[in-house]
Amino acid sequence: MYAIIATGGKQYKVAEGDVIRVEKLGAEAGETVTFDQVLAVNNDGLKVGEDVASATVTASVVENGKAKKVIVYKYKPKTGYHKKNGHRQQYTKVKIEKINA
Repeated sequence: MYAIIATGGKQYKVAEGDVIRVEKLGAEAGETVTFDQVLAVNNDGLKVGEDVASATVTASVVENGKAKKVIVYKYKPKTGYHKKNGHRQQYTKVKIEKINA
């Protein structure tokens, strides 16, 4: 059994017991979060649309952290313009506990 959920502008295919990284949620480690934006559920046949309108996915927060640094370098030739910038995206690691379909 798996479900497709949407969070943080992205879609994830999850099954019970999976550990995934999602965009930062406002939850601390050990808390429980519920994803109510379920797009599809596969349990002996794929269900989408109205069939999964009341489906939810329950997960527990494992940790919050920052990803590896990404270097952003802007450069324009012949003008002497260059700019170096870095970015570390924050994430929340969650463990999928239950798919309520």
